[in-house]
Amino acid sequence: MLGVGSKLPAFSVKATAAKPLADINIDNVFVDVTNESYQGKWLVLFFYPKDFTFVCPTEIAAFGDLNEEFADRDAQVLGASVDSEFVHWAWRKHQEELKDLPFPLLADVRRELSTSLGILDEKEGVSQRATFIVDPQGIIRFVMVTDLNVGRNPKEVLRILDALQTDELCPCNWNKGDKTIDLAEAA
Repeated sequence: MLGVGSKLPAFSVKATAAKPLADINIDNVFVDVTNESYQGKWLVLFFYPKDFTFVCPTEIAAFGDLNEEFADRDAQVLGASVDSEFVHWAWRKHQEELKDLPFPLLADVRRELSTSLGILDEKEGVSQRATFIVDPQGIIRFVMVTDLNVGRNPKEVLRILDALQTDELCPCNWNKGDKTIDLAEAA
């Protein structure tokens, strides 16, 4: 698995558009997303195993609820699985909490991105439940992977993004607005 300090691999995938259902039509439902689509922004790239499951929509909706907070930090949220853009679209139309999803869902149908990141679950053939925070220079600054059955905490991902953006030493359980570690004071 690629870790902290690694460069995000180049990728190009189809995705469902980040629009409310009422604003989507056949001409704008699918978009192309690459590693260069959001240049100059932080990326919060999270993978989930499959559409039409039970844990996944809870996480996706939770990231959606925090989307404005991520955007306020100049971060683009991207969800991804190995399902196709058509399956993503069908799921969004029928899963109430995903109908107005404010970020794209990437379709890694060839499993190239999951494989290059080292998060393709060999036994199940799906992406592991992985989260990457990538800085504006394309460098991975945070990685977390949980068991396929265990959902992650998007508020914790936001907290980690806040800490990374300080570019300072942040103690355990640090939250935005808390004091960072000042080496001059610590000496």
